[in-house]
Amino acid sequence: MIQIARWKIFLILAVCIYGFAYSSPNLVGANTYQWMQESLPSWMPKKTVNLGLDLRGGAHLLYEVDMDKVFGERTEMLVDDFKSFAKQEEIKGSNIIATEMGISVSLGSDDDVQVLKSSIRRSDARLIITNDSNFSFNVSMDDSYIKEVRDQTISQVIEVVRRRIDELGTTEPVIARQGLNRVVIQVPGADSQSLRDLVGKTAQLGFHLVGSQGRKKVSELSLSYADNPSRKINIARRAIITGEMLDNAQPSFNQNSQPVVSFRLNAVGARKFCSITRKNVGKPFAIVLDNEVISAPVINEAICGGQGQISGGFDVQEAANLSLLLRAGALPADLKVVEERTVGPSLGADSVAAGKIASMIGLALVLVFMFVCYGLFGLMANIALVVNIALILALLSSLQATLTLPGIAGIVLTVGMAVDANVLIFERIREELAAGRTARSAIDAGYSRAMATIIDSNLTTLIAALILFSFGTGPIKGFSVTLGIGIITSFFSAIMVTRLLVVLWIRKTNPKTVPI
Repeated sequence: MIQIARWKIFLILAVCIYGFAYSSPNLVGANTYQWMQESLPSWMPKKTVNLGLDLRGGAHLLYEVDMDKVFGERTEMLVDDFKSFAKQEEIKGSNIIATEMGISVSLGSDDDVQVLKSSIRRSDARLIITNDSNFSFNVSMDDSYIKEVRDQTISQVIEVVRRRIDELGTTEPVIARQGLNRVVIQVPGADSQSLRDLVGKTAQLGFHLVGSQGRKKVSELSLSYADNPSRKINIARRAIITGEMLDNAQPSFNQNSQPVVSFRLNAVGARKFCSITRKNVGKPFAIVLDNEVISAPVINEAICGGQGQISGGFDVQEAANLSLLLRAGALPADLKVVEERTVGPSLGADSVAAGKIASMIGLALVLVFMFVCYGLFGLMANIALVVNIALILALLSSLQATLTLPGIAGIVLTVGMAVDANVLIFERIREELAAGRTARSAIDAGYSRAMATIIDSNLTTLIAALILFSFGTGPIKGFSVTLGIGIITSFFSAIMVTRLLVVLWIRKTNPKTVPI
C-alpha cells in the first residue's frame, strides 16, 4: 500500500524549507533586502538571482584584435632567432629582414644557405622555406602556425580582459571570441566608458628576487600571495625581468613526469636572466602579477638560453593556469572598439515587469485548472507547484546563476510543465478507480504505474536542455539553465511533495473514496 519512509519525510521537509528560505531574498522589498545584507550573519540566506544584461542593463563592447601587429612582432622575433642561428654557425654577410607574414634571407654562398636552412628547419618544422634566387630564400608560416598564433593571442586577450573585469566585482560577465579576431564583452551593471578604461589598462608582470624574511627593507616590497592573501613575502622592489621580456609560457612535464611551466624570454630578457640566476643559485625569486605573488620557485641553476622551467608541486591544471597567467600578464595585441552599446535599465525594468506578469498569469491559470479538474488532489498539486517555484529561485540564487529574458521564458514554460507528472498520476488513479480498485489501491497503482512515463518525459526534456546548454550561447544558455533546473525541481515536487501530502491525508482520513 502507499507509504513513505520517515527519513524521506524529513528529507522532503528539509528541501522545502531550503527552497522557501533561499528564495525569500528575491521576494522582499529593497529596504528589507538591505537590512538582510547588513544584519544577517554570513551563513544565512541573503543572495538573490543575478540579472543579466538584458534585464539589469549594462555595457556591450565588441573589440577587434590587431592581428597584423601580432604577426609583425612574431616575424621580428623570428628575425632575431635567425640572426642568432647565423652567428652560431659563423655565417658572415647575412641579410635577414622581416616581410609581410614572413622573412627574407640573403647570404653570401650556397653553403651558408644550406647551413642556415638546416638550423631553421630544426627550430620549427612549421616554417615553410621557398627559394628566391641563388643565395636567397624566403621563410613563411604555415596554416597551423598561423592558427596557433591567432588562437593563442585571442585566448590571452580574453584572459587579460576577464582579470580586468573581475575587479569590478560583477557576476557572470560575457567575454567570448567572435569570428577570427574579435572579442565581445558584455558586463551587466557597467557603463561603457568605465569598461573601456578598465579593458585598456596594462597588466604588470615581473620576476623579482625574494628579499629578507624578517622586517621589510626600504628597497623591498611586501606582497601577498594570490592564492593566500594572508601570506606575505618580501621581494626586491625592482624587477629583474618584466612581462615585456616574456615571449611565451606553456605547461609541460619535467624528467620526472611532474607538471611544470616552461617559459621563453626574448634576447634581452635571456641575457639578463642568465646573469642574475647565475649569481643567485639556491635563492628563490617571485613571479608577481598585478602586485600579487603567483609563485616563488627556487633557482636551482643558472637559467641561460632564454628558456626555463617553473616547478612548485603543480598538478596539470595548476600548471596550465599558471602558464596562462604568465602569458596574460599584458595584452598581447592592441584592441580596437568596433561596436559599443549601453543597455539602459529601463529596458530591463520593462522586461522584468512583463516577465512577472506573464509568470503570474500562467501560474494563476494552472492553479485554477488543477483545482477545477482534480479538486482536493489538484490543491495538493498546486501546493507542490508553489514549492517548485521556490526551489527554482533558491537554486538560481545559491548558484548565483544569471537570469536573462529567455531564462524567464524557461521559468514560465516550467510552470506549465510542472503539473504534467501530477496529471499523469491523477488520470491513472481515475482509471484504476473505474476498474473497481479501492481508494488506497488505486492511489498506490497511480503512483507506481505512472512513474515510467513521468521519468521518460522529464528525461527527454532534460536531455534537450543539456544539448541547448552545451551548444548554445548567451540567451540560449540562460533558457536551458532555468529549464533544466525547473525539470529537476518539478520532478521532486510533483512526485515527492504530492506523495507526502497524499500519505498524510490517507493517514488522517482513512478514505473510502478518492475526491478526484
